[in-house]
Amino acid sequence: MTIRRQRREEESQIDLTPMLDVVFIMLIFFIVTASFINEKTIDVQRPPITDQPPPDKENKNIVFNVGPNGDIVLGERRIDLRSVRANVERLRAENPEAKVIVSADPKAKSVIYIKIADQAREAGIYDISLATKQ
Repeated sequence: MTIRRQRREEESQIDLTPMLDVVFIMLIFFIVTASFINEKTIDVQRPPITDQPPPDKENKNIVFNVGPNGDIVLGERRIDLRSVRANVERLRAENPEAKVIVSADPKAKSVIYIKIADQAREAGIYDISLATKQ
């Protein structure tokens, strides 16, 4: 009877050696393939470190304020719709990178924005934005 028990115990054991071989082969495979993967990143260009304060950048855009009754204000003065092009050309000569912003009251008519945008396009500025006042 003791011989039968020994044979049954020997037959019921599982050999783990092949499984460990497969695991180690897979581990080597993943390590080797991971070294060939090139991750794509974004190059960040940082500004140079200086002790000087940053330059003072003023708002150089050309801002037209449109009131609820249709009056147009450029800076501190009220202007006529016919003088928009001349003012845009003058301010564009001072700052060639200027953009036109029309800050309109919600009650203002959209026709005024369209006319200001047309005058600005005739003056050579095609980057025109519309902003609404609170």
